[in-house]
Amino acid sequence: MGRVIVSTGRGGTGKSTFVALASRYLKPPKLLMDLDPDVSLGDMLGVDLNEKRVKTISGALYDILQQNRGAGRGGYNLISEIMLPGIRSDCLYKGTDFDLITLGTKFTVGCYCAPDAVFKDLIPTFTESYEEVLIDSPAGLEHFNRKVVVDIDDLFIILDPSEKSLKHIERVMAITKELKVNCKHIHLVGNHRFTDDMAEYVRNIAETYLGKIDYDPYVKEYNLKGRSLLELPEDSPASLSIKEILAKAGYNHK
Repeated sequence: MGRVIVSTGRGGTGKSTFVALASRYLKPPKLLMDLDPDVSLGDMLGVDLNEKRVKTISGALYDILQQNRGAGRGGYNLISEIMLPGIRSDCLYKGTDFDLITLGTKFTVGCYCAPDAVFKDLIPTFTESYEEVLIDSPAGLEHFNRKVVVDIDDLFIILDPSEKSLKHIERVMAITKELKVNCKHIHLVGNHRFTDDMAEYVRNIAETYLGKIDYDPYVKEYNLKGRSLLELPEDSPASLSIKEILAKAGYNHK
């Protein structure tokens, strides 16, 4: 069984950046799963799903429901029956360095219950085929409420230097315990805006603080130009700091 790694935190803290750069140092074969409807992870990795003709989970789900509307068929049983067997052919991007599945934007009225349910069913299946499964979660706590991922080897909470981030730690701890989400290890990581004082404060209240993601101007530049973060130089401060953080968490593959 592959290890399941989840990046979570408040909006704009750097969750997707962490997953993209962490993927450089983890053992293949590896699968990246983008649970954020904003579909930012693929952009950061230089993957154009439309160009590759790879569907998102939400897009494939919409197509199935449209095709079966006239027949009066619907509900999750239909989704499970038709969609899950075709995920690998329709929704799985297969690359040289990693594979990728994305939840995608939902252009219909309603919640993300059905796409999330598909994702939930996918994760145990794919952990059998990959050494590492990295999941980029959406901002906030709702994905915990939905129990999309219930068995996590390493949960990385990405923090910004704010009181809200500190409260977010408490909420994540409480909700995972209350809902019985199995997290073997929970790690705290500061983003590039983290100050030394904030780092020291967090280190004093939580033994699981592993360090901060160092500032790298090329990360912003590459994002603006649509270049893959995997093309950053080997001596990129952001990349090397994440490599060190992973080592502290027990990942020493590269």
